[in-house]
Amino acid sequence: MMNAETAGLQEQRGFDEETDLLVIGAGVGGMTAALVAAIRGLSVILCEKTDMVGGNTSTSGGTTWVPGTDLSHKAGVPDRTEDAADFLRHIVGNRGGDALRAAFLESGPKAIAEITEKSEVRFAVATAHPDYHDGPGSAYGGRALSPVEFDGRRLGKDFARVRPPRDVFMGLGGMMVARGEVAPLLNPFASIGNFSTTIRMVLRYGRDRLGHSRGTRLLMGNAMVGQLLLSLRDRKVPIWFDSPLKELLSAGGEVIGAVIETPQGLRRIRARKGVVLATGGIGWNRDLRKRFFPAEVSAASQMPPSISGDGIVTAEHDVGAAVDDGGDSAGLWMPCSILKNADGSESVWPHILLDRAKPGLIAVGPDGHRFVNETVSYHDFCMGMIGAGIDAAWLVVDQRFIRTYGLGLVLPGGRGLRSLLRKGYLTEAPTLDALAQSIGVDAAGLADSVAANNRFAVTGVDEAFGRGSSAMSRFNGDAGHGPNPCIGPIGAGPFYALKVVAMDLAGAGGLRCDENGTVLTEEGKPIGGLYACGNDAASIFRGTYPGPGTTLGPAMVFGWRIASHAAGTL
Repeated sequence: MMNAETAGLQEQRGFDEETDLLVIGAGVGGMTAALVAAIRGLSVILCEKTDMVGGNTSTSGGTTWVPGTDLSHKAGVPDRTEDAADFLRHIVGNRGGDALRAAFLESGPKAIAEITEKSEVRFAVATAHPDYHDGPGSAYGGRALSPVEFDGRRLGKDFARVRPPRDVFMGLGGMMVARGEVAPLLNPFASIGNFSTTIRMVLRYGRDRLGHSRGTRLLMGNAMVGQLLLSLRDRKVPIWFDSPLKELLSAGGEVIGAVIETPQGLRRIRARKGVVLATGGIGWNRDLRKRFFPAEVSAASQMPPSISGDGIVTAEHDVGAAVDDGGDSAGLWMPCSILKNADGSESVWPHILLDRAKPGLIAVGPDGHRFVNETVSYHDFCMGMIGAGIDAAWLVVDQRFIRTYGLGLVLPGGRGLRSLLRKGYLTEAPTLDALAQSIGVDAAGLADSVAANNRFAVTGVDEAFGRGSSAMSRFNGDAGHGPNPCIGPIGAGPFYALKVVAMDLAGAGGLRCDENGTVLTEEGKPIGGLYACGNDAASIFRGTYPGPGTTLGPAMVFGWRIASHAAGTL
């Protein structure tokens, strides 16, 4: 029951609804903030712009980087936040953000412990998933948490509310496939185990399609979203779909609520404890991209088109929030190849590490020369492109590589190669000179690069860029190949080239926040009642990319901190 003061304020302001915490955006950050607020006993309204939850999380790998958790100890790869602090000091250096990273490290283990204890969210600790850089405090395992497989049937009709993963990550038109299941599916008759795995997966998928538009066996980011949605439903948190943010309401320098555009019309919502912005960050917003992104990156984003900078733009315009450029980079990048489909749509394949780290591949620019260590993280690979002024690069391999490892959408064994060649996805040529002419790169430069690579393959030492010199790159190479698991010769033709461009997988630039997730003004003053997390908040890693899941980890931990701060329990 509202008191007289609240009733008077509602009458004066014309509020249609009232709640403790208003969360805008149903990705992992927003869903976590809403869930923890409900656990703390706060009333919550979660507003989502689209008709599905998950945002960018749904189409991601779902890995969450949180150092020092009890889960790491239970998995036999104990990790310490003190070591992670040393590692981040080494990686981030003097770029700023020390207080936010300290808050992240301090709260991370507690956040994961509470969320897994009091909700349906479950993680498996990667015992071998190295940080993306070597250095003081780096870890080979224990920090990367992956959501366990989730049965979407537990959601009933709400399963349709989970945003599907990328089409390129689904088999048979809608079946999610784990990394370790690819080989059995490609070679079902190679062994009894392969055949059993294939039959089990296909039968389950066939049953699913009798009542659903896709498979209900959820993996990766889809699994995390499914777990969070079930947890929110268990806590009876209302989710308003098709309800984007239109305006922030303020009084006395503090945010007191927001105007939401719902299918029933505009609704003015009073938020007693605060408004949380978690709308996905810069995304496809043309003005923000022009303002902060370098010219070398693609005009397209890997994020869902619905993510268009709503939280950032509204906070800056309505209440004078400061927008931070993200430090070294306003975006976090991934090299992507693009297949243009017959219906005019595009299928985007993100080259995470599975092909780039394998022996017998080089990446070249227009001059035919290498410009980066191809085995570094996806973000650092693209930073190499940007630093070299390259808006498109080419991955170059020979026929042996294609047969052994595949390349992008071409599966191991060369499956799909002929079809993808006809569609122009990649280029084939009998000689390196002909390949260079076909893709428009300098032939002499390409020949020099291949010759140098072949010399390095003999010694196992990449004298130009150090390919295969880090724990992460060797982990993703071919353990059966020597002397360096990441360097192999490019031998006999035909040769193949695949074009990749840098696309943003998330924003590093965003609203400037303090260690509680409170949004700040340009002068550094907290804007009471306004929080931001996920990609709406500037990255705590200042444009660097320390390890797997370093977008989802802070999103979840700061979602927890925001809800705890709003509830007065931090």
